[in-house]
Parts: sequence; C-alpha cells; structure tokens
Amino acid sequence: MLIDTHSHIYSEDFIHDRDEALQRAYDNGVKKIILPNIDSGSIKHMLDLTDAYPHLCYPLIGLHPTSVDEDYKEELEAIEYWLNKRKFFGIGEIGIDLYWDKKYINEQKDAFRHQIKLAKSHNLPIVIHVRNSFDETYQIVKEEQDGSLRGAFHCFTGTAEEAQKVVELGFYLGIGGVLTFKNSNLDEVISSVNIDKLVLETDAPYLSPEPKRGKRNESSYLVYVAQKLAEIYNISVTRVAEITTTNARGLFEI
Repeated sequence: MLIDTHSHIYSEDFIHDRDEALQRAYDNGVKKIILPNIDSGSIKHMLDLTDAYPHLCYPLIGLHPTSVDEDYKEELEAIEYWLNKRKFFGIGEIGIDLYWDKKYINEQKDAFRHQIKLAKSHNLPIVIHVRNSFDETYQIVKEEQDGSLRGAFHCFTGTAEEAQKVVELGFYLGIGGVLTFKNSNLDEVISSVNIDKLVLETDAPYLSPEPKRGKRNESSYLVYVAQKLAEIYNISVTRVAEITTTNARGLFEI
C-alpha cells in the first residue's frame, strides 16, 4: 500500500477522467490520497471529491503562497471558516514562493506564519510549499517550532544540508517525481537521509516521474517514485511502501 501525500487530483486537469484516474491509483496500490488546498476557489472541488471518495481522499485546508495578494486576509478568513466547519487532516498547501514574484513577500510571510499558528491551535500538521525560498521558509518554521509543530516540506529538491535542517526541525521530506529525473542529483541528497524521514507524493498533475515525464501526472505514478527509492536504499518496493505509509499515517493521523 502506498499513500500519495500531495495530489491536486480534484483540479480541472482531471475533469474528463477523474474517476478513472482514481481507479488507476487504487489498482496501483495507492490506497490513500492527501488533497492540499490552493485557495477559496478550490475548496468546493476538493471537498466534493472528498465526499465522493471518503475512504480514499483526505483534504487539507490552506492558502497557497502564489494565491497571496492584497486580499490575502479575506482568503485567510475563508480558511478559518472552513477549518471550524468540518474535519481536515492538515493545513496546506502553505509556505513561500519567490519564483514567480516577490511583490507580496511580506504578505506571504504573514500568511504563512498565521497558518502555522492555526495548525498549532488545531493540532494539525502543515504541508509546506518552498520555491526559491528555503532560507525564508526555514527561518519562520524554526521560530515557530515549539515542539508541537509537525509536517512535511513538500516537493523537496534542496541540498543535503537543507535536508538535514528539515529533519532536525522534526519534519518529513516530501519526495516526488523529481527524484527520478536524470538531471537531478536528488538521489544523492536523499541517500544521506534515513527513509524514516520521507513521505511519498506526486504533486499531480505536475512533475510527472520518468518514464511519464512531460505528461500529466497522476497518483498512480507514485509507484515510479517508490521504485526509485527502493533502488537508492537497496531495499524492496514493498519495504519502501511499508515505511513511507507508516510515516504518512502517523503524520496525518489516517
């Protein structure tokens, strides 16, 4: 059994074959899928899918950093409204993204810190988006870590030093399709980390692993990431599945 800890399978990219994609995931051993939210516009689609597949899909609630602008406080109010209305399994996808635009960097930091505090008050894990922003993101998490904060650095592609910093904070590394890329040195970085500190993810519909690179990603492709990890750690795919599933179950309490 595998758990995809990060999939946007509720997005419009799957409008024509969502049910089939979920069936392919299940047939490939992916028996649980964590759904990170983007902003107020994505909540209904995500919850509709959760309600249709309650034993397969598990929702998170959060405001993605690329959706942070001058109206971010209204977005945060929507997040808090839903957080008090029904059950979620974490706060995400939250963090800092300085790849596209640095205009709202202060607003991103404020939104990130606010949502971390929400996670602590509700005893929920956080799923962190980091893009061109490791130092800024790490600093805030480090300042907010009081022993109760837990979560995963989603789509980790950093250095061995950064990986060690994440682990020392008590967080997991979310590992996805980038691990399989021929031009990635992520396999070398990950080999320095204990597999007990990893969770698997696809980030569907993005970042398809080899040999599906260039195509729409989906949760069924998680098996390629598991196979690559088995190769790196010189253990069976079954063992990779056992360890990373245990990690994900413990983190999200599913």
